Amino acid sequence: MTHQVHIIGGGLAGSEAAWQLAQRGVKVRLSEMRGGGGSTDAHQTDGLAELVCSNSFRSDDDTKNAVGLLHHEMRRLDSLVMAAGEKARVPAGSAMAVDRDVFSAEVEKALEDHPNIEIVRELVEELPAEGLTIVATGPLTAASLAQSIVKATGEDRLAFFDAIAPIVHRDSIDMSKAWVQSRWNKRTDASNEDGDYINCPMTKEQYLAFHQGLMDAEKGEFKEWEKDTPYFDGCMPIEVMAERGVETLRYGPMKGVGLDNPYDTSEEHPQGKWPYAVVQLRQDNKLGTLWNMVGFQTKMKYGAQVDLFRTIPGLENAEFARLGGMHRNTFINSPTLLDRQLRLKSAPHIRFAGQISGCEGYVESSAVGLMAGLMAASELRGENFTPPPATTAMGSLLGHITGDAEASSFQPMNVNFGLFPTLERVPKKQRKEAYTTRAKEDFGVWLSGLETVPA
Repeated sequence: MTHQVHIIGGGLAGSEAAWQLAQRGVKVRLSEMRGGGGSTDAHQTDGLAELVCSNSFRSDDDTKNAVGLLHHEMRRLDSLVMAAGEKARVPAGSAMAVDRDVFSAEVEKALEDHPNIEIVRELVEELPAEGLTIVATGPLTAASLAQSIVKATGEDRLAFFDAIAPIVHRDSIDMSKAWVQSRWNKRTDASNEDGDYINCPMTKEQYLAFHQGLMDAEKGEFKEWEKDTPYFDGCMPIEVMAERGVETLRYGPMKGVGLDNPYDTSEEHPQGKWPYAVVQLRQDNKLGTLWNMVGFQTKMKYGAQVDLFRTIPGLENAEFARLGGMHRNTFINSPTLLDRQLRLKSAPHIRFAGQISGCEGYVESSAVGLMAGLMAASELRGENFTPPPATTAMGSLLGHITGDAEASSFQPMNVNFGLFPTLERVPKKQRKEAYTTRAKEDFGVWLSGLETVPA
């Protein structure tokens, strides 16, 4: 098949871009290095759109949450990632979490079955000299291609460290000490009967001992060239959070508020039987046999992880399907290098999408891939794509990547209301709902002027 657009990278962004283009009649070559001579330190399979960190797409609330609003906008644009996510969905309270294997299989099948898409397992080592191209290689770009990007941009790569949370076998959790409940008992149609999280409670003494264990645990060593690489705040290793203060974890991933411990027999609980601290686990696959430790991404050595995590009540005999780990993420300085159409200014036949373009998060990466696909399709028709308004989730994210952020201090960022134009004279308690209401109205107007989205 003679392709019109070459997409390099079969992750979330590349897969979404390929789908959007193919649905609009564009012939696509999708190159994925895994299975074609390339590999990474984080991926476990050769599947397209593999989720290597969490299995959560975060909040699905599109009335008061920025990422939930992004879900809404992507669904209105026939997003493959969101459609596959629905088919792979597992209970997670008000969040959208998926069985990562089912999700990857759904995305790959949809792309394989599409007559306009050719999937090629190959390692692309240099940026193409011509032809419309979307680079969606993600934060784990192969070294040879990364060097080609450095050469084309004339700048050093920017990077930060990202960490992966452990996954536990469900049948190894002691449910005589842990219990199932969602915080504040929030439910969705996909929720389990009793709740969506397994909760392992800690007393003050247990928490302080655990905190000290984090401080003392043996950590992975950095290579010399890695030592100045920062962490991304949205995926901070738990021991790094612990270093910020003894109470930090209790007000972060280990907060006990909104969870009533059924094993607490004391009577003095004015707010509820909230544990001093809690470790939460979230379902990781549809069978419910694997659960990941929420917020427990780590750079501790494997032996230290097993020893310390087995001191958590309910996890004394935990068996781990995967332990935590770290990988180095790469992204370009997009506000300096890209135009508003995500094109490389020095080589405008090349677009960047996904995490390498300077966004953070599964959904955000997919959304930028979606927009890159729409932009390339418009270019092939001889049109200039009109981006979504800055008042929308997609528009605000695009603005952050392509120029609204300070280039000198640019860092990948999740979508958030801080990226949106401010609202005047709206009370603080009503502001989030006002942001989403305005965004939906403006997105609807913008969408009505876009070409018809294929069914």
